[in-house]
Amino acid sequence: MGLFSGLSEKLGHIFKKITSRGKLTELEIKQTMREIRVALLEADVNFTVVKDFIARVSEKAVGQEILESLTPGQQVIKIVNEELTALMGSTAVKLEVSSKLPTVFMMCGLQGAGKTTMCGKLARMLLKQGKKPMLAACDIYRPAAINQLKVVGKAVNAEVFEKGTQNPVKTASEAVEYARSRGYDTVIIDTAGRLHINDELMKELENVRAAVAPTEILLTVDAMTGQDAVTVAAEFDKRLAITGVILTKLDGDTRGGAALSIRAVTGKPIKLCGTGEKPDDLEQFHPDRMASRILGMGDVLTLIERATSAVSEEQLEKMEKRLREAKFTLDDFLVQFESLGKMGDISEIMAMMPGMQGKNLGNMQVDEQKIERFKAIIRSMTKQEREHPDIIKASRRKRIAAGSGSTIQEVNQLLKQYEQTKDMMKSMKGGKMPNFGGGKQPKPKFRYR
Repeated sequence: MGLFSGLSEKLGHIFKKITSRGKLTELEIKQTMREIRVALLEADVNFTVVKDFIARVSEKAVGQEILESLTPGQQVIKIVNEELTALMGSTAVKLEVSSKLPTVFMMCGLQGAGKTTMCGKLARMLLKQGKKPMLAACDIYRPAAINQLKVVGKAVNAEVFEKGTQNPVKTASEAVEYARSRGYDTVIIDTAGRLHINDELMKELENVRAAVAPTEILLTVDAMTGQDAVTVAAEFDKRLAITGVILTKLDGDTRGGAALSIRAVTGKPIKLCGTGEKPDDLEQFHPDRMASRILGMGDVLTLIERATSAVSEEQLEKMEKRLREAKFTLDDFLVQFESLGKMGDISEIMAMMPGMQGKNLGNMQVDEQKIERFKAIIRSMTKQEREHPDIIKASRRKRIAAGSGSTIQEVNQLLKQYEQTKDMMKSMKGGKMPNFGGGKQPKPKFRYR
């Protein structure tokens, strides 16, 4: 399902009603606002935030130019989109970098929010940007917290500074000095969490802050805890003056109210969001893109960014050249499958496409196991077979199936898929997507020209 799927579906139904009408009366707009209000409250958005949001949208939506325009329904959606974006902070806010190195990121949050894992993801993100980060283990209370950070650090190839169970304030200060002397440009401090907010925890965090003067105090909150996440953010901000929020589990089946409420309640930006389990599943939070996803308009920019990092410039040029020459081999098909794997969970990719939000992607037959099987089948072919698939007759199909641990039927399916994709590549103007799941394909909305 994923974040906001329920809210997207409800808003989709509401907007469908108003866009199907030519004109809208003030009464119809008020009824629409009531329905949006209920949808937001059911998505666990803070009550006061919803009240203010609806007031702002209503004021703009009942203006004379909206009521008299040719497409009032579309205008209302535009206003909702703008206000949703503003609610989450309008523009993406990047992490600060200190003028005097090292930059210090103090990570805090309740136990179970995914803070230690997030330290590793942040280190991974910085490494990819060409920086040299170091992790500092300052959670001395939770059993195995230091070991967990070591495992996380090793997975992303970042050094972990630890001094066992000595005073965390002392460890934090020593870590910054160590980083300065060894040429690390960033220190990520993993601080202690508790199952709930208490005075003892807060005092320790205040002492760490006083000792190292962090560039950023980043609060990790679990998007799946809904309103509790907003309460936690407000409490931490009151004691520590946090500079930003990192939302974890944005890929979970959650109502998403936290993402819509945190900025409005605390005034602090959501800077990053965790979108999955892997070390690379951390992204800059873009309010405008998130608003588009909520309204079922897709998130094409994030999709493009993922695709760019998954496919090299060289591969793209090679693919374009082959398409111009009308050559599309099974090797090219394999590159497509490989790129999809690097871009992340396929149902998540589908959800970023315009119009897909809130749809039951189970009906799309997006089968990741089948994709892995297809890749194995292609790898079991000879170079000649990949270059000239038309030579793959019965005996070759039998050998390929045996070599890839699949059935002849699956080999046939792959070759059929390949032919369909090849045809689509030739036309390029059709509105059809390659059906990577191997099942029945939906009819294209556009005719090939």
